[in-house]
Amino acid sequence: MQKITASFPLQTVIFDGFVKSRHSGLSGIGCFCNALEKKDSGQAGMTVLRYYKPFCKYIIFLFFIIIVPLNTAQAAADKIKVVATITPLADFARQVGGARVDVTLLLPAGASPHTYEPTPKSVQEISKAKIFIRIGAGLEFWADKLVSAAARDVVTVTCSEGIDLIKGEVHDHGHALSNVDPHIWLDPLICIKIINKIEDAFSRADPPNSSYYKKNASEYIARLMFLDREISEKVMTFRTKEYITFHSAWNYFSRRYGLRVAGVIEEGPGKEPTARHIGEILRLIKGLKTRVVFAEPQSSTRIAEVVAKEAGARVLILDDLGGQKGRETYLDLMRYNLAVMEKAFK
Repeated sequence: MQKITASFPLQTVIFDGFVKSRHSGLSGIGCFCNALEKKDSGQAGMTVLRYYKPFCKYIIFLFFIIIVPLNTAQAAADKIKVVATITPLADFARQVGGARVDVTLLLPAGASPHTYEPTPKSVQEISKAKIFIRIGAGLEFWADKLVSAAARDVVTVTCSEGIDLIKGEVHDHGHALSNVDPHIWLDPLICIKIINKIEDAFSRADPPNSSYYKKNASEYIARLMFLDREISEKVMTFRTKEYITFHSAWNYFSRRYGLRVAGVIEEGPGKEPTARHIGEILRLIKGLKTRVVFAEPQSSTRIAEVVAKEAGARVLILDDLGGQKGRETYLDLMRYNLAVMEKAFK
């Protein structure tokens, strides 16, 4: 009986499958089976299939332990490494960059950029990054030294550049002075400008995928515009539009939607108010139509509770940074704050 010999070796089948798995995005198993199926035609093919079948499970195993990890590692290496200082900026970077960026958040949830002190790990993260996103305007007073310590030629996106900043009292952070309010991200329409800055940085860093970043940015901007309309409609139903906050984070939000911050409990970042200042805040609260004092999760509520007790008011939590459960994304964060304000002002 004549022995039928295949005209192609097993290596050809495996190589064919491997190449397709690397360039078509198909799974290793699928590509191997497709390759084998195409070779498997006629009597010779049936003989080859019977000959190689006992080895299939080993070949599939090799795909999982060699090819899949290689593909995953290559995909991770191809991503743009991004470091963002605060949660909203990290979320913006992920919204624009999607699967093509690897975003690291510098400040952990619950930390305040006003009092944050960089760690050796922070320097390490910057040293690996291609793009560093910060607010600027004195918020991250430690950022320049951090980048210098990382000794890395990183592209820095300063989101406050070109923004109409609100002037305020000079605040001493212990390291730098700032006479402008940096909390620009609490205005959703200003965030559209931030998204455009991030998209431009990603497109410059990765020109072949610029259309991908532009598409993501455009879709997210539409969601920000919807959020803006949602907030505007809710604010119109508020019976009072003046309020007391823990620190001066809400001026941009108030300017956008016709509200007014009547007073601020914390005189400066990380500084406890004087007795005289507390007395002034109590006077302001008693003159308002609402008995609410807003605290925040990044600071102790002790002082706010003392003020509220003296004024016969209640304490509610406004969150300007997010990162807490249920407030991981910017849109969720702003809707949370809107719900809190609605509860206080309607």
